[in-house]
Amino acid sequence: MRVIEHLNQAKDTIISFEVLPPLKGRTINSIYDHLDPLMEFKPSWINVTYHRSESMFKKKQDGTFEKVEVRKRPGTVGICAAIMNHYKIDAVPHFICGGFTKRETEDALIDLNFLGVDNVLVLRGDAPKNETAFEPEQEGHRYAIDLLKQVSQLNNGLYLDEDILNGGKTNFCIGVAGYPEKHFEAPNLEIDLRRLKDKVDAGATYIMTQMFFDNQKFYDFVKACRNIGIDVPVIPGLKPITNKKQLSVLPRMFHVDIPTELSNAIMRCKNDEECEKVGTEWLIQQSKELKQFGAPVLHYYTLGKPKIVWNVVKELV
Repeated sequence: MRVIEHLNQAKDTIISFEVLPPLKGRTINSIYDHLDPLMEFKPSWINVTYHRSESMFKKKQDGTFEKVEVRKRPGTVGICAAIMNHYKIDAVPHFICGGFTKRETEDALIDLNFLGVDNVLVLRGDAPKNETAFEPEQEGHRYAIDLLKQVSQLNNGLYLDEDILNGGKTNFCIGVAGYPEKHFEAPNLEIDLRRLKDKVDAGATYIMTQMFFDNQKFYDFVKACRNIGIDVPVIPGLKPITNKKQLSVLPRMFHVDIPTELSNAIMRCKNDEECEKVGTEWLIQQSKELKQFGAPVLHYYTLGKPKIVWNVVKELV
């Protein structure tokens, strides 16, 4: 089932989760072990992140170095198929511009279609770790909206090879990212919202937000979306804080603010166990308020912390 169909059929706020592909060398059982406890809450779908390859230098026997491309977390497409087969629920792969040509993108979309995966979350993706700015692959997409348009064209049976006539149409439900505190590369929130509206006008059917820790930022973001003419569902993305290090890591990596009340409470903690308790209580309160606000979905970035997310969701059901 497509995400938009889940949203249209829901009578109350629903739940979804997001997972990382395991590091290369680990098996699909690591995903099952991660998700098994969370299945108690009957999530409507599972998001699976996509990770571009990284450039590394490997020392050769002659003492010189060879540049190699390494994908540390492969398998997003296969993991989605495995989740759908194992749990009989829908999976949503993240689809990124970085590291892929248009033809590689088309082939991956065809694979997803063959496997019965009819959802994608379209993202530009980040720059490689050793680079400061995002640069597309040669013959790749620079912006998420261009990737979105390629998915929409395939939905209309339009392939890159123009000699393919009457091509089979896909039926992907396309989600895009939204940033309640604006994308860090946007000069201001107004321009960021215009770009988001362009994506909705180009075929996006829902918005998944970056994590945030102050619900008022989400409320204001939804209102701003509506004021500019964006009328698709806006799904809040939620993540627990579990240690003091995250107080500096999360703002640096994801360009989000940590409320003073939360940061002060975390700083008073003596160990990670106390931090997890504070982070759990904060996320429970966030979730309850968002549900009361009428958020269509509570989407949890589990990212290695399924037990904490389990403790949160059990307070809501």
